[in-house]
Amino acid sequence: MSTSTSGVSSEASITPVVVRLKLSLLRNGLRQSAGRRAAYITSVVVVLLFAALQLLGLIALRGNAHAASVTVLLIAVMALGWAVMPLFFPSGDETLDPTRLVMLPLRPHPLVRALLVASLVGIGPLFTLCLLVGSVISVAHGTAAYVTGVVAVPLALLVCVALARAVAAANIRLLSSRKGRDLAVLSGLVIAIGAQLVNFGAQRLGSAGGLSRLDPAADVLRWVPPGAAIGAVDSMSRGSYGVGVAQLVLSAAALVGLLALWSRHLTLLMTSPDGSTLQAGESAARERVPTGGLRRLLPSGRTGTVMERSLRYVWRDPKTKAAWVTSLAIGLIVPVFNALQGTGSIYFACFAAGMLGIQMYNQFGQDTSAFWMVAMAIASPHDAYVELRGRALALLVITLPYATLVTVLTTAMLDDWSKLPEVLGLSFALLGAMLATGAWSSARFPYSIPQEGYKNVAPGQAGLAWIAIFGGMVSAALLTAPVIALTIWLNVTADGDRWSWLLLPLGAGYGALITAFGLRMAAPRTARRLPEILAAVSKG
Repeated sequence: MSTSTSGVSSEASITPVVVRLKLSLLRNGLRQSAGRRAAYITSVVVVLLFAALQLLGLIALRGNAHAASVTVLLIAVMALGWAVMPLFFPSGDETLDPTRLVMLPLRPHPLVRALLVASLVGIGPLFTLCLLVGSVISVAHGTAAYVTGVVAVPLALLVCVALARAVAAANIRLLSSRKGRDLAVLSGLVIAIGAQLVNFGAQRLGSAGGLSRLDPAADVLRWVPPGAAIGAVDSMSRGSYGVGVAQLVLSAAALVGLLALWSRHLTLLMTSPDGSTLQAGESAARERVPTGGLRRLLPSGRTGTVMERSLRYVWRDPKTKAAWVTSLAIGLIVPVFNALQGTGSIYFACFAAGMLGIQMYNQFGQDTSAFWMVAMAIASPHDAYVELRGRALALLVITLPYATLVTVLTTAMLDDWSKLPEVLGLSFALLGAMLATGAWSSARFPYSIPQEGYKNVAPGQAGLAWIAIFGGMVSAALLTAPVIALTIWLNVTADGDRWSWLLLPLGAGYGALITAFGLRMAAPRTARRLPEILAAVSKG
C-alpha cells in the first residue's frame, strides 16, 4: 500500500520538476554570455510586439464578413508551423529530446503530462495564445460563443503543442543523429518558399475578390483541428450549436489522439534499443557522393582535386549545403514568382547568378580549422592561384547551368525571347565580377563559420562578414557597370535590337577576363596572409 502511494506521489511530482527543469535550462542558457541574453531579450520584445500587433489586427477584423475565414486559416498555418519547426530546429528546445530521460524510472503517461505542461513555457506558446485570443474575439458574438471560446483557446493551444511533441518524438532518432541534422538544411528552402508564397497570396488577395477567396479553403479547414476549435466559436455565433459542439469534440478527439501517439512513441523510445547507430558501416558504404562520377570529367592534377573537394563540401557539410540550398531556392523563386504575378522583368533572372556568386565569398571559412591542411600545400602565389581557380571552377560547375536554366525559364514565362542573349550576357558578367571580388574578399576578410548551432559567423567577426559580403557585392556591381551601361545604351538606341545579341559573347568574355584578373590579384595576398587566414577561420 505504501509502495503504491509512493508511486502515485512520485508520478504527481513529475510535472513541477520538469517545469523547473525547463526554466533551469532557459536560465542557465542565458547565463552563458551577455550576447545571448541580449539576443533572447530582443527576440522576446520583437515577438511580443508582433503578437500585440496581430492581436489588435484580429480585434479590428471583428464584424467583417470574412473574419472567420481569416482566423481559421491563420490558426491552421500556425499549427503547420508547430508541426514542422521541431524538424528544422531540433536543438531549439532541450526538452524536445525524450531520450535524455530514458535512464530514469518514469512511466510514459505521467511523462507526457509533465512535458506537455513544460511545453507551455516559452515565447512560442505565448505568441500562439495571443493569436488564439484575438481569433476568438474576432469571431465570437453572444454568450454561447464566448463560453465556447474559453474552452477553444486552451484546447487549440494544447493541440498545437501536442502536435509538435508527437512529431519530435516520432523523429527524434533521426534528428539527434549527425546525418539527420542535415534536415535543418531544408529550413532555408522552406522559409524562402514560404515568404514568397505569403507575398504572392497577399497580392492575390489585394486583387478582385479580396478576402472572399479564402472562404473555400476555410470551409475545409474549419473541420481540421485546431482550426476546428475556432470554427466552433464561429458556429456558435451563427446559432449552429450542433455544428459548434461537433467541431469542439473533433478538436478534443484530435488532442487525445495526438497525446496517445506521443505516448506510444515515448514508450518505444524508452523500451527499445537505439537503432540510429546500427549498421553504420553499411550506411557509410552505401553513401554515394555525386562527385564520384563527376571526377572523371574534372581536370587532372591539383585543379581537379580542389574542385572535387569543394563539391564534396557542398554535398556533405551542413552549413555549406544550407547556404547553397537557400541561394538556389531564392535565385529561382524571385524571378519566377515575379513572372507569375505579371509584374516581373526578365532582368530579375540575373538574381540567380548574384545569389550563387555570393558563395565565392569567404571560401576559406567553410574549411574552418581544416584549412591548415590547405595552407601547408600553398608555398607560392602560383599555388594560391591554383587553389582559388579550382574553387571558382567548382562553383561554375553548378552556377553556369543553373543561371542559364533560370534565365531561359524566366524568358519563356514572360515570352520575351529577344532579350535572352543580353540577359544571359549580363548574368555571366555579374557572375564573373562576383567571383573576382569573392576571391579577393576571401583572402582579405576571412571569418569563421561555427559548425554547431545555426550561427553563420563566429562571435566577434560579424563586422568582417558584413564588410566581406556587402563590400564585395558593391564592388561587383561597379565591375559590372560597363556591361550594364552597354545594355542600357543598346536598349535606348533606335537600332540597338539588331546588335543586342552581341551582349552574350561580350558578357561571357568580360566575365571570364574579370574572373581571371581577380584570381591573379587575390593569389599573392592569399599566399602572404596564410597565418592570418588560418587564425581567422579557426576561431569558431
